[in-house]
Order: sequence, then structure tokens, then C-alpha cells
Amino acid sequence: MQNDVRTIGFIGAGNMPQSIIGGMIKGGFPAQSVLVSNPSRPKLDLLSEKYGLRTSQNNHEVANAADVIVLSVKPQLMREVCEDLKENVSNLADKLIVTIAAGLRFESYYDFLGDDIRIIRVMPNTPSLVGEGVSGLVADDKVTAAEKEFVQQVFDYVGITLWLEDEDAIDVLGAVAGSGPAYFFEFMHGLQRAAEEFGVSPEQARAMVQQTALGAAKMACESELSLVDLRKQVTSKGGSTAKGIEAYQQGELNEVSKKAVAAAVARNREMAKLF
Repeated sequence: MQNDVRTIGFIGAGNMPQSIIGGMIKGGFPAQSVLVSNPSRPKLDLLSEKYGLRTSQNNHEVANAADVIVLSVKPQLMREVCEDLKENVSNLADKLIVTIAAGLRFESYYDFLGDDIRIIRVMPNTPSLVGEGVSGLVADDKVTAAEKEFVQQVFDYVGITLWLEDEDAIDVLGAVAGSGPAYFFEFMHGLQRAAEEFGVSPEQARAMVQQTALGAAKMACESELSLVDLRKQVTSKGGSTAKGIEAYQQGELNEVSKKAVAAAVARNREMAKLF
């Protein structure tokens, strides 16, 4: 990263850009090379005080000074923000555009900013807030290898990065990694509630569930075994775990997961048409 430090400007200062910026600075990215704009001051003041960043309430100021512009506003605001940049940033085609907004496809950004832009779509997920995220990336064919490497290094600061084949794959990643934390929280809540119904206190039930989830995830990350084989390792024939797994299988948990992902993919593709 030290060989290719570019000035990066974030348009928007919500939770996700704050987490990305925090990961960058903690990882050694120079604070003087990060700029942030936001309509209101409180979030900017927080970032300025915490990291010593240059901030502005003027998107043009940040965009004009940056080599890489990260669009981190809500999808419903994207057209307005982009069209304003197009009118007020003279050399926009010379800059790399990165967007972390869900749903919007390359065609929308070409419409908002011009056909000559170079753009990378990134879909980070909420565990990026704690440095354990998954970010899916897809670039248009005008983006250079060096630009791809730079953007990957930025998002490596908050988790792992996966380069995807096309924008359809971004929809799938959003349905699995983007929505996935909510699926796991729902499952964990069900286990906690079950423990409480058997007389365990809410505090102890939550502690056992969340530590078990953390341990299972760590085992999965560190093992070369498939997830099926890891499950089999914990499932002694005729034991209590086997009976629990049997109950899950009777409830067609795999089919429920498939339906959940399919529903989220469909919604991601519907959202692409809304803005």
C-alpha cells in the first residue's frame, strides 16, 4: 500500500464509511490522504477529532481533491449527488469512482456521471464495522489492474475481499454475505429463546449462544474440512447432537436457507430498477 497511496475522498460519512476509514487508518493508511464530505457537521467532527482527517460539507471540494471518489450515500440520493458532481467536477473521467451503494448498476452511474467514468462496485457487509467483513467487488472494463489492487487493499482493512465475475454475482453476495448476518442473528435468537424456555437466564443463554457461534465460525475458518464434514465431527451417531440435527433436517433448514437467499436476490434485482 505504501507504494501506491492515492488520495481517497468519501462522499457520505455514515456507519459503513466510518468503519472503512477507521480500518484504513488503523492499518497504516495515511490520514492526510483521506477526505470526507457530509451535509451535517457532527459526523465530520467525530472523524476529524478521532483521526485528524480533512473534512468538508462540500462534496465538490472533496471530489476535486481526490484521486479516488467513494460514493457512500443511500441509493435514493445517488442520482442527485452524482449529477451534482458531474456538473461541478471538471476532470471526473480522470478519477476512479467506487460505490458502496446497494442495488444500483453500472448503467445507472454511466447515466448519472457519464459513459467515460471508471467504476468499481463494492458490496461490504455490516461485520466490516468490527473488521470482520466480506466485501464483494466488480469492476467495469476500463478499470486498471493497479486501480483494482488499490481498492482491494482499502477493503482488506475491514475483512476479506472477493472479486466477482459480474454484477449478477454482486446480487448473490448481497443476499448471502450482506443479508447473512441478519439470518445468523435470527438463528441465534431462536437458540437463545429455546435455552430460556428450558430455564436458563437470558444473560447466560445469550452468552452460550454467541460464544458457540464465534467458536464454530473460527473452527470453520481455520479448518480445511467442508462444512458438512465439520458438522459430522460434532455429531456422534445416536447422540443428542444427532437428534438435534435430525430435527433441523425435518424442518428442511437447507430449503429455508435457499428460499431466503432467493428472496433476497430477487429483491436486490428489483431495487436496481427503483432509482
